[in-house]
This record gives sequence, structure tokens and C-alpha cells, in this order.
Amino acid sequence: MKHTFLLLVILFLLAGCGAPSGETATPPAAGETASPHLVMPTTEYSPTWTALPSETPYHTPTETETASLASGSTQVSAIDGMTLLYVPAGAFTMGAEDGYSDERPMHQVTLSAFWVDQAEVTTSMYALCEAAGACRRPARKSSNVIDLYYVSKRTENYPVLFVAWQDAVDYCSWAGRRLPTEAEWEKAARGEDSRTFPWGMTSPDTTLLNFDHNFADPVETASYPSGASPYGALDMAGNLMEWVADWYDEGYYSVSPAADPTGPETGTYRSVRGGSWAYNTMGVRSAHRFIQLPTEPRFDLGFRCVMSAVP
Repeated sequence: MKHTFLLLVILFLLAGCGAPSGETATPPAAGETASPHLVMPTTEYSPTWTALPSETPYHTPTETETASLASGSTQVSAIDGMTLLYVPAGAFTMGAEDGYSDERPMHQVTLSAFWVDQAEVTTSMYALCEAAGACRRPARKSSNVIDLYYVSKRTENYPVLFVAWQDAVDYCSWAGRRLPTEAEWEKAARGEDSRTFPWGMTSPDTTLLNFDHNFADPVETASYPSGASPYGALDMAGNLMEWVADWYDEGYYSVSPAADPTGPETGTYRSVRGGSWAYNTMGVRSAHRFIQLPTEPRFDLGFRCVMSAVP
């Protein structure tokens, strides 16, 4: 009997040591982090971007001064800080016989001298225009991969995207420049030796440009100096496609003027150049032409500006 009583006491004590069945976990108190894997973004909009002085935004050379400028000479805009590269007057071969039908016929075009932006317009540059009341905010703040792409300190030197054609026109006008014509864009990209890509005839790879879904998003401008054009222009293949001034016409090359062509007078689509991170080798050739409705921004479409060398 005594042994039976002791056994019952031991069993009772052992049962009390276990955790009560059905007990629920206590939720984290207010302000506690539920999981160490849930991290809130730390990037915020920078309100410190302020317009630079614009009383004398550029030095516009006289015809005599222009004649002595070397190809690739530079000046820096006092409005947005963009470096501009000098493209001398002269002829180049536009189009490609081995490309798509709208790239034919190859033809000689003679252009007046102009200055071209070294790189695509960045988010921080575009924010200056927005702060000045001359540009509207891009249609979306996020890119394909990065949340808060437009309003993040992290992406200040990334190219602006989700801008419509008129947004690009407004920016270039505010900065004292303009969108390039298709012909100006192509000459700035390939020079006068009929090369296929800005860097030459060598097939593209990821040391030369951001293309073929390498990053599935744009990267910081000027990330590929080895892919520069003959004048030093960067990212003219891959990264983002770029708006140009012209209306698009598939057969325009057959009727294009031989000197300073500006494209058709009217149209439905605007021409777009340069390919993007989403395009393969065929799409990043300097002669390749794209089309886009002017009112429709894209996740892989930005722009750069130009300025006539002599008013």
C-alpha cells in the first residue's frame, strides 16, 4: 500500500513537469519585430536636390571656334551637371543592309555639328527639373526590380525611366537642349566608320553593356566605359532604350533628305533607339529602330539630350 502511494506521487510530479497541451505562443508586443527576415526599406526621397545656377549654362562656340574643336571635346552643363561631347559636322552612313527592312537602304547623311549628352539623364538630374516645376514626376516610382527607384538616394546616378516622350522634350528644353534626331543619335552612337555597335564590330558581351536580361533592370550610368562610342558617349547600346525627336516611318530612309534630316512631319509612333537591358544582340545594334506611342512610358526607356553646336 505504501509503495503504491509513493508511485502515485511520483507519477503526479512527472506529469506536472510537461508543458500544458494546447498552449499558444505569445504574439510579439507592439513595436517588436515579428521576424528578423522582415526588413523595411531604408531608402527615402532626398529633398536636398536643388537647381544649379543657370545664368550661363553653356559656352556656345562661334563658327571659328567650332572649326577648331576636336571630336569628343567636352563641356559641362551648369543646369543639370551633364557632360556634353562634341560631334563634328560631316557625313556618316546611316542604316544597315543586313538588319530589318526599316533600316534600309543604307544611305549617306551629312549632319551639322552638335553636342550630345555623355550618358542617359539620371533620376537626380530629372528631379532637378521636377523641383523647378518644368517636369512632371515619372509615371512610376519603382523599376522592374528596385522599389522607390525614382525617389531613392541609391539610384541618383541611375537613368530615369517611366517618362513619356513629352516628358523627355520638357526636360531637354528646361536644360537648354533638345532631343536628338534619329540621325544625330545614330551618328553619336556609331561614328563615321559604319561600325555595328558603339565600340566597333565585336559581338556584345557583359563587359561592354547591360543587355539580354543580364540584370533585368537598368544599372548606374557610365558603368561600361569599354562600350563607349567613337565620341565617348556611354550606354548607347543596352541599359535603356532612348526617345528621339522623330516620328517613325518604316520607309523614311528612302525619302530622307541627305542633310540634317528631322524625320516625317507627322505620325502615330515616335522612334526609339539603343535597345535596353531586355534586348539581345540584334536589338542593341546602332542601326536598330524601335517604335513607341509617345504617350506611353516604359520600364526600359529613358533619354539623353543634344544641343546644336552653332545656333
